[in-house]
Amino acid sequence: MGSKYPKSVRLCLPLGALVLEVAFILTFTFTTSYDNFTNNQKFWSTYAVLQDVTVTAAIGLGFLNSSLRRHGWSSVAFNFFLLALGVQWGVLLDGFLNKSFRGKMTIKLSSIQEATMSAMSVLISAGAVLGRANLVQLMVMALVEVTTFGAMRWICKQMLIFEMEEHVSMMLIHVFAAYFGITVARCLSGARPQEEKTRAQAEKVQMATSPSLFAMLGALFLWMFWTSFNSALVDEASRKKAVFNTYYALAVSTVTATSASALGHHQGKINMTHIHNAVLAGGVAVGASCHLISSPWIAMVLGFMAGLISIGAAKCLMVCLNRTQAPEDHSGVHYTFGLPGLLGGLAYTALRLFDPGRSLTVGDQLLYDTGALSLALAMGLVSGLLTGLLLKLKIWKSPHVVKYFDDQTFWEFPHLAVGF
Repeated sequence: MGSKYPKSVRLCLPLGALVLEVAFILTFTFTTSYDNFTNNQKFWSTYAVLQDVTVTAAIGLGFLNSSLRRHGWSSVAFNFFLLALGVQWGVLLDGFLNKSFRGKMTIKLSSIQEATMSAMSVLISAGAVLGRANLVQLMVMALVEVTTFGAMRWICKQMLIFEMEEHVSMMLIHVFAAYFGITVARCLSGARPQEEKTRAQAEKVQMATSPSLFAMLGALFLWMFWTSFNSALVDEASRKKAVFNTYYALAVSTVTATSASALGHHQGKINMTHIHNAVLAGGVAVGASCHLISSPWIAMVLGFMAGLISIGAAKCLMVCLNRTQAPEDHSGVHYTFGLPGLLGGLAYTALRLFDPGRSLTVGDQLLYDTGALSLALAMGLVSGLLTGLLLKLKIWKSPHVVKYFDDQTFWEFPHLAVGF
């Protein structure tokens, strides 16, 4: 007999999602309008970038987390649901926080593009949370995270003394989302389960061959379209450098990750999980500074370091920390986005110090850049902790620990029905 759906999914999800969608419709009705922009060439160039970013979010991040044996449906479909929800809220939030308007706010194609990129923060965090939370909890998490990430970007751009570029504030997404998700997952997991529960989970978090190939498909889509994500908000004059440098960093991190994975195995074999996690590390590390790098070797060095750090952390972190202290991260969010994002933030800070076009002193520039990176890390950890404690409340009726990473908790399987 198939598993019964939790009450929170059978009742709270339809009601909560429909009420929220009606609220979105009413808000769009009374507060928004389309722009009258007539430059078709600019529109279609922006639309092409939006398509690439959407593919990155829906297919790339959706399939990247689908490698677990019994959690493939939820990984892909829940990511799609969160993306659709997050984009709507992101458009409204961007208008409320960043636009000075009288009457209705104007929605441009760039507004949808930026909202899609902001919603990717939820998809990155979901890599650490999926399997431990039901869809109602994920819906609440999406609203909180998009709001917090938008507020963090607004603080960086408006309340700090210097004006941070849109691109740079967006590239803080990796650090913020990774540590937000890891903290939420840690709160939801709580105390370690008993030995028999641990054995029950161990089988579910193992990779299977076919789902692992789908996860590799997601990694390939991310690899191919990550240049569009990194260059989406860069000005036209610097976009060529952003594309070139992202390609160089991705290529080097892929070669480095594959080699390091084989080097770390006593028989020289490659771990597919390492490839899922590390091939994107170079693109993440070069994200904030891709438009500043003037020579390919700098991007290649960043890709090399990101690949080594990602593989080294994946192999050594569980050894250096006992299992009760290690991050709750079966999808490798920490190694794919967290650590490479920190490396990228430090690289951007160093490059800005040697940028002849900066208008601040060395001390001020160092203070502001490290302050922005620290703010992203701190807000990710603190908001993740508060969100995790909120989602741990019994009112959400989250899955029991023995039902973690199990599609039968949420999906209908006709072949398991009575009388089939």
